[in-house]
Amino acid sequence: MAEKTKITLEYLINSSPRILYPYLLEPNELAQWFADDVVYHDGIYEFVWDDETNRARLAISKENKLVRFKWIDDEPNFFEMEIVQHELTNDVSLAITDYCKEENVEDRKKIWDNSISYLQSVIGA
Repeated sequence: MAEKTKITLEYLINSSPRILYPYLLEPNELAQWFADDVVYHDGIYEFVWDDETNRARLAISKENKLVRFKWIDDEPNFFEMEIVQHELTNDVSLAITDYCKEENVEDRKKIWDNSISYLQSVIGA
């Protein structure tokens, strides 16, 4: 399998970690901004985009801080969303780590940009 390129992005989110966290973890909240639909069953999240389903397992979750999903059909790749609260300003950002093929990096960044703006409007940030 071809090596994938790691993408790291950070977005300022005008929200508290406590309000933001469920949107990174809960299927209903994820479905509001991240995917067309999210189904959770027996420890597996099914993310649906345009009738295509991608299955992932929650690998790490730290309350109000971090979630990492590992793709089941695309090991060892994962995507991670980390809530970062800056000490001096108390600003909250969402740091994204994702992997994709080199030729898809710009498209993937645009997808994240769009998803995060949906997220901001959903939580009123």
